[in-house]
Amino acid sequence: MRTRTAIAALTAAAILMPAAAHATTGSGTAAPPPDSDFQKVTLNDNPGEPMDLAVLPDSRVLHTTRKGEVWLHDPKTGLNTLAARLDVYQHDEEGLQSVALSPGFGKGSKKDDWVYLYYSPPLDTPVDDPATPDVNEGDAPFTGTAADFAPFKGLIRLSRFRFTGSTVDLRTEQRVIDVPVDRGICCHVGGDIVFDADGNLYLSTGDDTNPFFSGGYTPIDERADRNPAFDAQRSAGNTDDLRGKILRIKVRENGSYSIPRGNLFPQGTRGTRPEIYAMGLRNPFRIEINRSTGELYVADYSPDAQEADPLRGPAGTGKWTAIRRAGDYGWPYCATARLPYVDYDFATGASGSPFDCAAPVNESPRNTGRRELPPVVQPEVWYSYGLSPEFPQLGTGGIGPMAGPAYRFDPRNTHGRAPVAWPRYYDDVPLFYEWTRDYIKAFHGNGRRIEDVLPSIVFDNPMDIEFGPEGALYVLEYGDGFFQENPDAQLARIDYIGYTGNHTPIPAAAASVTSGHAPLTVAFTSAGTTDPDGDRLRYAWDFDADGRVDSRSPEASHTYRRNGLYNATLRVTDPAGMSAATSVRIVVGNAAPVVELVRPAEGRPFSFGDVVEFEVRITDDQPVDCAEVTVDYVLGHDDHGHPQTTARGCTGSIQTTEPGGHDPGDDLTGVFVASYTDPGGADLPPLTGSDEVVLRPTN
Repeated sequence: MRTRTAIAALTAAAILMPAAAHATTGSGTAAPPPDSDFQKVTLNDNPGEPMDLAVLPDSRVLHTTRKGEVWLHDPKTGLNTLAARLDVYQHDEEGLQSVALSPGFGKGSKKDDWVYLYYSPPLDTPVDDPATPDVNEGDAPFTGTAADFAPFKGLIRLSRFRFTGSTVDLRTEQRVIDVPVDRGICCHVGGDIVFDADGNLYLSTGDDTNPFFSGGYTPIDERADRNPAFDAQRSAGNTDDLRGKILRIKVRENGSYSIPRGNLFPQGTRGTRPEIYAMGLRNPFRIEINRSTGELYVADYSPDAQEADPLRGPAGTGKWTAIRRAGDYGWPYCATARLPYVDYDFATGASGSPFDCAAPVNESPRNTGRRELPPVVQPEVWYSYGLSPEFPQLGTGGIGPMAGPAYRFDPRNTHGRAPVAWPRYYDDVPLFYEWTRDYIKAFHGNGRRIEDVLPSIVFDNPMDIEFGPEGALYVLEYGDGFFQENPDAQLARIDYIGYTGNHTPIPAAAASVTSGHAPLTVAFTSAGTTDPDGDRLRYAWDFDADGRVDSRSPEASHTYRRNGLYNATLRVTDPAGMSAATSVRIVVGNAAPVVELVRPAEGRPFSFGDVVEFEVRITDDQPVDCAEVTVDYVLGHDDHGHPQTTARGCTGSIQTTEPGGHDPGDDLTGVFVASYTDPGGADLPPLTGSDEVVLRPTN
């Protein structure tokens, strides 16, 4: 059981100057406030595989996991409770993606308290049958006929649900829009949801295209027997398709929608979808809206070629742009308006001419939309793996661009008992964060001046960031690892403490035992709890997560008389009212399954393209159902990964693929993640265990 302290913070503490009086640099430019003026507070140390977050008007926080959970953090109690659990289809990157709140959420009308979720309903899509360990029925074929591909036609759904105080009521679902996808094959199906000041909803969608057989360049394989998922022209480059786009709609009271004026194609234009606001995007995983200016901030991922090739096109290029009007951003024909790809025949291996970014043409036989496409718009910021000549402040490394929010300074947040609002220095400045490089940058003037944001504070694979109503920055961190709850994953808040110089205390909690059968007596200790300012602290224990304080002593005990899963929470508060919480998970009547990947074993010889036999050993206090065991095969690339397939069963085999477009030095690995969730019981929630093995290729 992890007992990581609830705060990873800088220890410097002093009464600091007001935010309006920051120093200036030698050039006369105002200098950012020092890192010692900020503090990182952990809110949920066990967030599952985190995907997206939304901060409520009362500073409670919803966040999603890929497996279908919606968690709620309550800052008043420190409790993290399950707000909803959706049944979702899971193969490669599908599952529960994003969460957002209706524009009028919490503003006096309960009718407008909608929570929007973008998720993959299971449908009747084939999944692996554990009874056939040598065949994975859940994998779509790479080649075949339309009839072979038809069972894998699926969708990702944007719906909204009522929020009923502390839960998302799944019975109230209103389906808003479905985005068709090709299932059973990787990749890029993420989405993000934002609203502008006029209440228009923006939904970003990935191109739903496999990038691993294109040499790291543009995937435009037009061969008739090839799975359509190898041709991004059918999606991102198709004016009649919702994938690889930013969609812009206005949701009506009954969940249907209208089309606002100003989208890329006027309603009724032949061969187009009127929902499209921006097209030509590969994987716009994170978008944000500046409600003051109306600018839509979009970051887009790139393919993985390390070097440019005159016969294929540019090296991988990440992008960030501030969209002010509808447009085409080029994919899969151009990385930017100045970096065209080269037409390529996958049947013959012959290269043609570079695409015309001023007037791209979609000649794919899978194109159902217009042949002539709008000219490609140049992004504000672009970069590759090496040092960018134009934007050297972005550094070097992987390419995982994420569009962050622009801060809106509210002076009302700087007063009161314990203000944590960020200073005026960041007012109206969009933030940019890098998933692979673990940093946040400030884009002054939309990228004309770029500077570090809190470089001494750890941002471990930041998955989403959002400012709360009190002006603090919330961060959802994925951590290092693949498609499971990683040890460093967390939901955190970054407070500005420069107004008062007062730090939040750092709680620590431990238990004498963490599992057993009722009645179970547990002794709890707060040993290790500290306060950077040396303040005298108040303690509050909630042993059974019912929202009531059970003990106010630093050391306490509790007897659990009913089976269940309990997050025993310790909340500590200093005299200024600054508080933080941490928890210890206590399981009564059920033990979490222990999962062990017996095969493959770490260090075994491995080459991409191998058939890898797997064996999973499950130790549990309940009968084990091998049909519920999943083994994900992930192509690891540096510190991130792309899931390729999901197998089921305690034993079986996985056909690994040979990744195209990567050099031998790209730090590629084969990652196998085994997971099992037991059935729980009448008084017991299901519990999950997992194990991971990373194989390094010998070829």
